[in-house]
Amino acid sequence: MTMRAIRLFGDAVLRTPTEPVTVFDAELRALVTDLMDTLTGAPGRAGVAAPQIGVSARVFVYDADGARGHVVNPVLSGHDGEQDDEEGCLSLPGLAFPTPRAMRVTVTGADQHGEPLRIDAEGFLARAMQHETDHLDGRLYVDTLRGDARKQALREIRKVRPARG
Repeated sequence: MTMRAIRLFGDAVLRTPTEPVTVFDAELRALVTDLMDTLTGAPGRAGVAAPQIGVSARVFVYDADGARGHVVNPVLSGHDGEQDDEEGCLSLPGLAFPTPRAMRVTVTGADQHGEPLRIDAEGFLARAMQHETDHLDGRLYVDTLRGDARKQALREIRKVRPARG
C-alpha cells in the first residue's frame, strides 16, 4: 500500500489545470493504485485527485454512495438540479462549508486501460465527481462559495494558513 502525502492549500499544484492523459500504461495504473491507496487511508473522504498528491494528470479516484472507482480525463455534462450540502477537502483539512453543486451529472472519460466509461451520478456521488473534476481544473470547492459562506471560509483559511508576507 502506497499512501502519498496530500498537498495542502497554498501549494501551486492545486491551482494549476492538469493536462489530459495520453498514455495508458503501467505508470498510469500505478498512479491510480496510489490514489486509491491514499483515499483508503483517509477514511470518510469521497475522492482524491492526482494534483492532491502532486501529479499533474487528469485522473481521480472516488468512493461515494457505494460506488468506487477512477476516471481518467473526465468530462462533466448534464448538470441538473441543485444541492447545497457541507463539503470538505483533504487539501483544506478541518474545514467544511455548504457548497452549491448540481444534484445530477454525467461523467464521461476512460478507465486506466483507456476503455471509455460513463457514470450517471446523483446526490453525494455527483458532488464527489464535481469536486474531484474541479481539482483537475485547478479549482477548490471554496472557489464556488458565495456571499457570507465565502467570507467565512476565507476567514477560516487565514486562521489555518496565514498569508505569506
